[in-house]
Amino acid sequence: MTRHIALLRGINVGGHKKVPMADLRKALEAAGFEDVKTYVQSGNVALSAAQKSPGKVGRAVEKAIEEAFGFDVAVVVRSRAEIAALVEEDPLGDVATNPTYRVVVFLAEKLDRKRLAGVDPEEFAPEAFAVRDYEIVMWAPDGQRDSKLVKALSEKRTGVVGTARNWRTVEKLLDLAG
Repeated sequence: MTRHIALLRGINVGGHKKVPMADLRKALEAAGFEDVKTYVQSGNVALSAAQKSPGKVGRAVEKAIEEAFGFDVAVVVRSRAEIAALVEEDPLGDVATNPTYRVVVFLAEKLDRKRLAGVDPEEFAPEAFAVRDYEIVMWAPDGQRDSKLVKALSEKRTGVVGTARNWRTVEKLLDLAG
């Protein structure tokens, strides 16, 4: 069994796509996942699967959610090892002083870095970012809502579906995954 972290996008926001965590755990266990644990109401799940491929696990989680709740939810999955490597690397750890304002956008597909051509990091200081193949890590010291950087590195720019979590949540998910 491989340990994975599934990140559900856009659930329990503004009364839309309501997914109670207890019901989600039951649905995923019924779909064959083991040791299912959730963290907060925004769709963070640690689970074990016979399947090693995060992409295949993600599709299986999406199918289980559609069958249990009747709607589509985009799910981005990383193995526990991938999350551990991200935390070990600690992009922006040298500049980000508050984990609440350090955000990781987990991408569903590999980022084509050419799409970020013309994004000059100096234009956004003191905000900062680090790009990985499947994640963008951003430091928005004044918060995400009014961040010019967050807007500049949006899904429209990257062309890839993503879901964001703050650094504190990333660390908690790593702990939850065991």
